[in-house]
Amino acid sequence: MSRFAALAGHRAVRRQLPAAPRQPAERDENVMQPFLVTGGTGKLGRAVVRRLHDGHREIRVLSRRAQPPGTPASHRHVVGDLRTGQGLDAALRGVGTVVHCATTYGKEDITTTRNLIDAALRSGSNPHLVYVSIVGVDVIPVPYYRHKLAAERMIARSGLPWTVQRATQFHDLVASFFAWQRWFPLTLTLQRFRFQPIDVRDVADRLARLAVSDPAGRAPDIGGPRVCAMRDLATAHNEAHGLRRRVVSLRVPGRIARGFTEGANLVPHHAIGTVTFDDFLVEQREDNGT
Repeated sequence: MSRFAALAGHRAVRRQLPAAPRQPAERDENVMQPFLVTGGTGKLGRAVVRRLHDGHREIRVLSRRAQPPGTPASHRHVVGDLRTGQGLDAALRGVGTVVHCATTYGKEDITTTRNLIDAALRSGSNPHLVYVSIVGVDVIPVPYYRHKLAAERMIARSGLPWTVQRATQFHDLVASFFAWQRWFPLTLTLQRFRFQPIDVRDVADRLARLAVSDPAGRAPDIGGPRVCAMRDLATAHNEAHGLRRRVVSLRVPGRIARGFTEGANLVPHHAIGTVTFDDFLVEQREDNGT
């Protein structure tokens, strides 16, 4: 029996979503004020919205499109565009906490964060701004990381109450490294690269807890339950998808590679959650009906 068949036998236990976090004491001025979640239609944002729902406070999901039919009664879409700033004033009116999950995966993250901050300052409600970032953005010179770091610094200087939560790579992202190679005769990995992938639900739990707590500034970084060599992750991915192919590790020079090989993307002493990459692969297979 493969390890994936064995793991599948524990599906009922593994797939239970953690309960919504118990809410610590909130800031008096923001009690019962609405939440606003940017990127609330994405995978992380949707998970955050589910965990923020307490039956009392309104949850607004910022979207460039009108609310689709069948949206749960626990939250409503508010139309706004972070790139242009259009609609943000109305979306932020009276909001007590913003959980900023939206990303453009590029330089526009700086523009969208600036527009969000400006609208929050105009709102008069002084909302707590919670931002999700990436472990190692201040060390590894990936262009996207530089933009995330610039957004972090902008938030810290904004004058708003703020919290930045850095997390390691999501399981989905790590899996995508290998999925795009599915038509190759072999799987390429990078020599000495290690990852500590984390489940999106665990990150959502942490963001929800931070959203109902006092501003923390730089919260402690978080990562998934295991640190794994990239080669081992590739082997697990191939086995889970029934692919019999060689895994080849390439040596890559440069400052970006050095950041990963030296572990700047890892936080082994701040591991949270129980969903491993193997668990994620089993869930993925079951969701796809394979």
